[in-house]
Amino acid sequence: MPSDHPPRRFPPLVAGPDLPICSERRVWDGRFPLDVIRFRHRRFDGALSGPRTWELWRRGRAAALLPYDPARDAVVLIEQFRLPALAAGIDPVLVELPAGLADPGEDAETTLTREAAEETGLVPDRLARIGEVLLSPGGSDELCAVFAGRVAAPDPAADGLLGHAGLATEDEDIRVRLWPAEAAIEAALAGRFANALTMLALLWLAARRPMLQAEWTDR
Repeated sequence: MPSDHPPRRFPPLVAGPDLPICSERRVWDGRFPLDVIRFRHRRFDGALSGPRTWELWRRGRAAALLPYDPARDAVVLIEQFRLPALAAGIDPVLVELPAGLADPGEDAETTLTREAAEETGLVPDRLARIGEVLLSPGGSDELCAVFAGRVAAPDPAADGLLGHAGLATEDEDIRVRLWPAEAAIEAALAGRFANALTMLALLWLAARRPMLQAEWTDR
């Protein structure tokens, strides 16, 4: 069955003496192709491994933003339904960072600015790089660049709700909430966030918060 989206193009795997590729077969050619790769690789002892077969889900580059308001000492996080979470047997509504896949040739800053605007209504005016994370190294090539960004959040409702967002053309249903930074960090430390990027970014914030407050607070 074809995908609703046109297929994306991805660079081929680079073979060599340390990675002879025996065969490549595309078994799904939708927006995110699925390839079956048969290969060998150089082992730590110097020998070549036996033939191995892996399924490789091609998703490409992505970017995510932790929106931080230093004046409020608060972060903006989003909530949305995720079918794979339901399949994993956990609450399918995840607390996440605004994030998305990069368009071809697009840099991470452009991607995360667009996604933050679409998913929170906020645009950062300063950025701090957290790092790049391979989200599922056992099966996908999705590499996500993660940043913190300075934003000026509006006044929330009593429960921290800032409103709802998302593109109607993509049927997105996103809830936007303001969290006191201390509360969000404590929730991350307690393991309350099943989304890896959310936890990673908040633990980074726990270590870098004084620096951001000093550098991002206008005096």
